[in-house]
Amino acid sequence: MIETLISSKTRIKLLLKFFLNSNNTSYLRSLESEFGESTNAIRLELNRLEKAGMLSSFLEGNKKLFKANTKHPLFQEIHNIVLKHVGLDKVVINIIERLGDVKEVYLAGSFSRGLDSQVIDLIFIGNIDINYLIKLIEKVEKVIHRKIRYLIYQPDERDNIDWSAFAPKPLILWDDERNKISNT
Repeated sequence: MIETLISSKTRIKLLLKFFLNSNNTSYLRSLESEFGESTNAIRLELNRLEKAGMLSSFLEGNKKLFKANTKHPLFQEIHNIVLKHVGLDKVVINIIERLGDVKEVYLAGSFSRGLDSQVIDLIFIGNIDINYLIKLIEKVEKVIHRKIRYLIYQPDERDNIDWSAFAPKPLILWDDERNKISNT
């Protein structure tokens, strides 16, 4: 979907990296090894996005780090487009909102690092009917053309989760108080 609007594969990777998780920071050389692309192609796209104000940069030692500019007027719209591209909007609408007693849902794995993947890793906290969850996931997987892996914790287990076992720390995707997708 997004490929028809944005022809640069490098730009799409950068949008996923920085706008899926607005806390992500990265520098040119790390992006080169992560994306498997030339530094020149990445540098051109980073400069374009920074010039447009969509990315901000800062120095840390001798490295120029980039980060999504959450104050940009189009930040939320780009964030939403990236969520739709990945299929997370469908996960929320078709799975989380139908499961009932869901306290929190976290995004883990590649997507929490801002990397595209064919697998979406989710952590559910709540009293969830596993059989119903499996049926919903099967339906959504057909729509978004990605696999969904999940872990389920009961609400009383939440404080005992070893979050350090996940690298990086999973992103909050949903909580029952806000009943919406998080901005980060």
